[in-house]
Amino acid sequence: MAPGMNAQTDLDAPHGGPDARGAALHDFSTNANACGPCPMALRAVQQADASRYPDPRYTGLRDSLGAWHGVAPGRIVIAASASEFISRITATVVQRRGGAVWLPQHGYGDYARAAAAWRLGLRREPEAVDGCSLVWCCDPSSPLGQVQPDLSARVDAADPGTCVLDLAYEPLRLEGHLSLDEAQRDRVWQLWTPNKALGLTGIRAAYAVAPHGADDVAAHLDHLAPSWPLGTHGVALLDAWTHRDTQTWLSDSLDRLREWKRRQQALCESLGWAVLPSVANFFCARPDAPHASRAAGLRNAGIQLRDTASFGLPGHVRLGVLPPASQEALARAWRATA
Repeated sequence: MAPGMNAQTDLDAPHGGPDARGAALHDFSTNANACGPCPMALRAVQQADASRYPDPRYTGLRDSLGAWHGVAPGRIVIAASASEFISRITATVVQRRGGAVWLPQHGYGDYARAAAAWRLGLRREPEAVDGCSLVWCCDPSSPLGQVQPDLSARVDAADPGTCVLDLAYEPLRLEGHLSLDEAQRDRVWQLWTPNKALGLTGIRAAYAVAPHGADDVAAHLDHLAPSWPLGTHGVALLDAWTHRDTQTWLSDSLDRLREWKRRQQALCESLGWAVLPSVANFFCARPDAPHASRAAGLRNAGIQLRDTASFGLPGHVRLGVLPPASQEALARAWRATA
């Protein structure tokens, strides 16, 4: 084993989605849009010409993403996935200045994994943002699906260009809106992973909008990337993301998700679970019995939940919002495994 590698952290890091047995019939463990897949995006992926390489510079894709965000194409950094970008920007920080990484109290484990791989110091105290070389924020947050506390103050306190705002769940926000103004958004890296919102998580594709004035860092990130980080299917997905009909479909799906979420939260409460608040298409809950003791029985019944211990939230599970039929299957399986 390589020096500094932790077998649990690096090789067996928990994730939602299919396991060695394949996909669960009722998979609450991921946060994909349960109304998907988006028909327009799926059609674009299916029609992509996989017999040819994509443009290695992704010129047309950068143009369309830049126009959609109202920024210069040079501010668009193409990534194979959010996790790949997390790894690459952490490496960039090490090469350019080193230092400590600030993490939210509960967050995606790859933030810490990438920092640990480079032996960077970790800070979590709210007042410890100042002076950090990399600051991770996520809104709506994961795993809680909540507005990140003091996000605006956190962004203002961080040095310009050091904060990465993970916006994986912004398109799936069911309440409220992002609290940052345009000037604050221009201070941060905006990390976008549309495959969740489009219900196509099997297509790995992401991009980041660089802060204003960070062209040199964006160019360095491009130089660190392998050739063709995105295949033709990833290009098709991200291009479809910018189309009006895709965004109309997404907006319509949010209304259905809101209704499903209200029903699912009420069902969990009827099981005796303590449900935590959330503004996204997922939420956390503390079951009335340990999830670990029933996980195998639930999996046998076609139910998969996401334990949140790896997020720093032991004793809870995270549930993506699924249709009523899946919710009823969860209730039956939970009662049957009692």
